[in-house]
Amino acid sequence: MPAEANHNKIIVVIPVYNEGPVIRQVITSLLKIVSTIIVVDDGSAVPVIDQLGNLPVVNIRHRVNLGQGAALQTGLTYARSLNPDIVITFDADGQHNEEDLKSLMAPIVSNQADVVLGSRFLPDSEKTVPFARRVTLQLARIINFLLSGVLLTDAHNGLRAMNKTALEKISLTENRMAHASEFLFEIKKHKLRFKEVPVHIRYTDYSRQKGQTGGDSIKVLFDLLLHKLFK
Repeated sequence: MPAEANHNKIIVVIPVYNEGPVIRQVITSLLKIVSTIIVVDDGSAVPVIDQLGNLPVVNIRHRVNLGQGAALQTGLTYARSLNPDIVITFDADGQHNEEDLKSLMAPIVSNQADVVLGSRFLPDSEKTVPFARRVTLQLARIINFLLSGVLLTDAHNGLRAMNKTALEKISLTENRMAHASEFLFEIKKHKLRFKEVPVHIRYTDYSRQKGQTGGDSIKVLFDLLLHKLFK
């Protein structure tokens, strides 16, 4: 049953770049829970709309690949025009579990938080994170804390929910993966209430191939330092 049946207008924003093998399945699963999905095609080689066919989604396409941060900001900007109660960001690679949306939205519905962030490292989340990825994420959370003052258990989880207040205030300028840390800077800057909830990540061969490498993490750190120096 769509979440809108609970008297909340829910919008899911999905940045997509070359996710042909899985994107239709991801969208189909989400449509069982929500009815409004904004897909931002970030310059995929094969347009996402060609792979979704007649699925009822809002499709926005960047002519060139700008990066996940830019795609998210495009989706959030469009979402504002629809006046939602809750906006959720969701990855396109099949890692996220649509069943986590209910627990992700609960603190917003009960007015306990403006922003809710998914975590792979809370007690009720599944401990299936590959060792190398776990080390990278733990290092990232420390760096993020030093730069933003926001201490999380999981610093780079793309599964997030925000209410109207957060949607209006949060603005991303980092086009690529450093946007995840910039999101925390925005939470701190605007004094938004935040909460983490456990989520369940599916690590498949496909999603592992799409994940960040050690070199990518260094680039993210470099972007973060530039952000702090020149913002």
